[in-house]
This record gives sequence, C-alpha cells and structure tokens, in this order.
Amino acid sequence: MSNENVGLDNYLDNHYIHRSNWLRAAVLGANDGILSTASIAIGVAAASDIRDPIILATLAGLVAGALSMAAGEYVSVSSQTDVEKADIEREKKELQEMPEIELQRLAEIYEQRGLKKETAIIVAKELTAYDALGTHVRDELGITEISQAKPIQAALASGAAFTVGGLLPFLVTLFLPLESLEYSLYSSAIFFLIVLGMLTAKTGGSSITKAIIRITFWGTVAMGLTALVGYIFNVNVG
Repeated sequence: MSNENVGLDNYLDNHYIHRSNWLRAAVLGANDGILSTASIAIGVAAASDIRDPIILATLAGLVAGALSMAAGEYVSVSSQTDVEKADIEREKKELQEMPEIELQRLAEIYEQRGLKKETAIIVAKELTAYDALGTHVRDELGITEISQAKPIQAALASGAAFTVGGLLPFLVTLFLPLESLEYSLYSSAIFFLIVLGMLTAKTGGSSITKAIIRITFWGTVAMGLTALVGYIFNVNVG
C-alpha cells in the first residue's frame, strides 16, 4: 500500500462519523442500563424497607434489559439491512434493464451537487465504467460502508453496554446503606450519566456541556417519576 493511501486511511479514521454506528448503540445501551436499572432500584427502594427485594428486582431488570436491548437492536437494524438489500437488488435490475436512464440519473445527481452538466456526464460515465452498482448504491441510494447497517455489531455493542451501565447501580444496591439508598442511587446514577455524557461527547466530538445537561435532565425526570410511583403505592415487599 502506498504512503498516500495509508495517509488517506489515517485521515478518514480521524473523522467522528466512522464511529457513529457502534457509538450510537453503545451510548444508547449504557444510558438505558444506568437509567433503567437505577429507576427500578429507586422505585422498589421507595416501597420496601429491606434490601433483598431491591437487589432481586434490580438484577432481574439488568438481565432482562440487556437481553431486550440486544434483541431489539438486532431486529431493528436487521430490518434496515433488509431494506438496503432490497434497494440494492432493485438498483441492480434497473442498471441491467435501463442503463442509459440510470446514467442520466447519476449525472443529474452530480449536477445538483455543483458540477457542470458536461463534467457531470463525464464523471458519471467514468464511475459507471469503473463500478456501476457501487456508484449508484453510494451516490443514488446513499448507502456507504459507514452508514450501512450492521445488526450483530449493533446488538453486541448495545447489550454489552447495557450490562456495564446496569452493573453500576446494581453494585450500589449491594453495598451502600439501606437507609439512604434512594438518594445514593439517584446521585450515583446522575454521576454515572454525567461521566457517560462526557465520554460520549469527547468520542463523538460534540459539546460536553450540552451532553451533560441533556443526560442529567432526562435522567432526573425518569428516576423521579419512578420514585414517585414507589411512594404512591408504598407496598411493603417484606
């Protein structure tokens, strides 16, 4: 591989968009793991004065949530993959049946992006000669290696991230004092969410302040409502 190609690969790897697929799934999983598990623990703690039901409910929520998150992500992304494959097959058929129309359509796309009509035709012809299907998939359908759906990757990232995120509040239910457990769960969950928001923003190259505000606000709302439900029903689980 030439030095120019190596340099180009390194340049592309530095762009945050290349991390979007796995980063989205991992952040969603970790955020849900922290929030869901902490919310369950807070809700049960608000209705119980003993530790065992809190631990059991939190563990059940952690296991069920991780499996549900992985399965849901797999099904969702698989559906996207099916749509992409169907579009690619249709594009392949159109290239076989009406190549001239497809060539003209490709040239119009390049013209809309700023090329002169004559240049757009030349570019369309050269790229079609090089890789007709790949060119149309990329430039007409908008499917690239970066954006292409990867169900297994998304499912594993999401499920693993949920488990890691959910373990944090679960450990709080195991070791921190029962008397102030609800407040410990809330404060630790907010702390975990802030750390997650900072890591996400840094990894994705976005604003750390906005990420922290967004994740703290919605985390507080979710845990507050769950605690309210526990207080309202106030069932002694002992």
